[in-house]
Amino acid sequence: MEISDLRIALFSGNYNYTRDGANQALNRLVGSLLGLGAAVRVYSPTVDEPDFEPTGDLVSLPSWRMPVKGRGEYRLPTGFNGKIRRDLEKFKPNIVHLSSPDPSGHAALKWAQEHDIPVLSSVHTRFETYPRYYKMGFLEPAVLWMLRRFYNRCDALVAPSQSMIEELIAQGMHDDIGLWTRGVDRTVFDPSKRDMEWRRSLGLADDDIAIVFLGRLVMEKGLDVFADSIIELRKLQAPHKVLVIGDGPARGWFQDALPGGIFAGFQTGADLGKALASGDIFFNPSITETFGNVTLEAMASGLPVVAAGATGASSLVECGDSGCLVAPGNTKAFAEALAPYCTDHELRTSHGAAGEMNSREYSWEAINRVVADMYVRLVQEREALIAKEMAEEIAA
Repeated sequence: MEISDLRIALFSGNYNYTRDGANQALNRLVGSLLGLGAAVRVYSPTVDEPDFEPTGDLVSLPSWRMPVKGRGEYRLPTGFNGKIRRDLEKFKPNIVHLSSPDPSGHAALKWAQEHDIPVLSSVHTRFETYPRYYKMGFLEPAVLWMLRRFYNRCDALVAPSQSMIEELIAQGMHDDIGLWTRGVDRTVFDPSKRDMEWRRSLGLADDDIAIVFLGRLVMEKGLDVFADSIIELRKLQAPHKVLVIGDGPARGWFQDALPGGIFAGFQTGADLGKALASGDIFFNPSITETFGNVTLEAMASGLPVVAAGATGASSLVECGDSGCLVAPGNTKAFAEALAPYCTDHELRTSHGAAGEMNSREYSWEAINRVVADMYVRLVQEREALIAKEMAEEIAA
């Protein structure tokens, strides 16, 4: 079987209406698959004014606005209707890819099983960690149970880092998990994109050391830990400024928690590359990422990284070489890790250069080919199983 023989139905809770790392990876995957000759049909909620144009054919799923404070820009797919079923039956996929364990993902999984079609699920975020950011940590065991039930009904999983694969296995999510890591666009993220005039326009002096936060401004990105760590850093009297790149519903809270912080707002494309390379240190305390696209982009931009030693970052950052990994939530330790970079130009430069060199290993073309090869394997295994069962029935 060739990749060009694949007919892939991809289900996403957010394919293009709000830009994030997960849907950027999915759109790149679809672009690669189409370039290899595969047929792809994407099913996802849609809005009138999405953040960007989708790659490939997109079919709108029924959905509601997320009923969670601070997440109103996201939509919850609510399952299937007759139109979606008819569209699937007309498309005739031979593999189903699920990127979110939401109601439509459950419906697609059930449909695929009814039609004897293999299912691959990609893991993009640590859903089980979300309740703790909304003061509902007691729900975490229940979320883990639901995720375990969902993922074990799939034929295989892919996850974006080896550390995440190990975590999923330890949690009992599946035993067939492939590595679908992430790539970085080196035409956008590169140390050469540093722009001193842009820095000056924000009030940063040429000798200011800018600690960068990059991401959607939502609490599950570790905004509280970031702010508390900066408070601890100020106690150490390490000279620095804070540069926040991004926007989101928690921006007001973050601004109040970071007096004197510079908020550059949402950036994308070349503007994002310029903003990131114009910082000096990247600080990522989040534990919800399965990979950490922003960490890789910061490394490609030549910034040393201080990050939580959690899934994702722990597979990217080499402590003492390209940055420092700190126990999640330890604000004092984060401050102590940031302080040397604020004062030691040689350390900052050498660790930034090492990270930039390591980031060159991440090619989107090779990365996405891994997923295509997994599709082919799963389809061939299912075809072989069906053929075996038919032969046994005939022999009986």
